[in-house]
Amino acid sequence: FWAALYELGLVHADDLIRDAARTLKGRRERDIIDRTMEFWHAEVSGLIRPGARAAVARHRAQGDRCYLLTSTSCYLSEPVTEVLALDGYLANRFVVQDGVFTGEMVDPICFGAGKRLHAQTCAEQAGVPLQQCSFYTDSLSDLPALVVVGHPVAVNPDPRLRREAQRRGW
Repeated sequence: FWAALYELGLVHADDLIRDAARTLKGRRERDIIDRTMEFWHAEVSGLIRPGARAAVARHRAQGDRCYLLTSTSCYLSEPVTEVLALDGYLANRFVVQDGVFTGEMVDPICFGAGKRLHAQTCAEQAGVPLQQCSFYTDSLSDLPALVVVGHPVAVNPDPRLRREAQRRGW
């Protein structure tokens, strides 16, 4: 339902992400970590494709640093980063006090323009211009990050990203 409203432009993804974070208020972080790891093992770990591993290997062979830039949570990003032997991840983070979620997000939210901000900060800290960076994605919502990197790559793109990637020669 929420995805459909988002696709129709009736709600903003930042609002949806913040609303989802509010549902965590008062819950123990440890419980969410454990649930996320169960989800990782049952649903996600088998979805990492050989092409992703090959892309990381190609970048590693060129001496590139590799980061996961994702709208998912920091909790799900950790095992993906570990399995792919990445240098780190840029993901959505939550405010936790004394092991309990406050219901607030750490800004900026890692979605849309927020992803671009995360990428810019990471690149600046690494001393690498974004024009020397690559970014792989399947979603048009990542357009703000795609347009600032030197090597944008559409992988299994959604229909809107496919059209934009073809138009831009990606």
